[in-house]
Amino acid sequence: MIDGFTRIAAVVRELPPESTAQAVGYPSLFLLVALGALVPVVPTGALVSSAAVVAFHQGSPFSLLFVFLVSAVAACLGDTALYWLGQRGVRSRNGSRWLEALRGRVTPERLAHARERLETRQVSVLVLSRLVPAGRIPVMLACLLSEMPLRRFVRGDVAACLAWAATYQLIGVLGGSLFPEPWQGVVAAVGLTLLISAGPALWRRVRGPKRGTDGGAGGAPGAGASGGEHA
Repeated sequence: MIDGFTRIAAVVRELPPESTAQAVGYPSLFLLVALGALVPVVPTGALVSSAAVVAFHQGSPFSLLFVFLVSAVAACLGDTALYWLGQRGVRSRNGSRWLEALRGRVTPERLAHARERLETRQVSVLVLSRLVPAGRIPVMLACLLSEMPLRRFVRGDVAACLAWAATYQLIGVLGGSLFPEPWQGVVAAVGLTLLISAGPALWRRVRGPKRGTDGGAGGAPGAGASGGEHA
């Protein structure tokens, strides 16, 4: 056994630095994006953009393809797991902490708006929910409360995750093409994704509360959800 580990270590030492980075980077990207989809506190959009910057500077089209596929698959699996856990809460008389966590991130006004849109355009609403900051959780909760089957949700979420991964990878490629050093592109891509994520919350604060609604409750949950979903 010791001899086997020695041989593996020797092979790893002989790998080029780029291959070693990829062997570590892709599984890490997958785990972090899946975790960010399941527990929306990880800035998954910034992770994808940063990985795209590094892949762009490697000069291999396959690196960008792998970043895209890994990000999309991880996001879809994380969404599916979260939806499945939410379904268990909907079907249970006592609910579940996952369902309550989703409810706590959505104001009644945003939930009603998501349910209204979901009645007419299911797939397009799911796609836009992943592209619009802080839009994923209200739409997912609306799907749960309308008792959308898991299989139908997954069909729409596949398209949503593909569009999301492509969008944030494009941001990373843009950042990587503007700067000669990878770290400069990473800083630019992360800054841009954070700005995009914070935009809706800042706009709601500038616009102020709507008449006839509880404006104070509308800002904080949206801002909290945006960081984990897309930033």
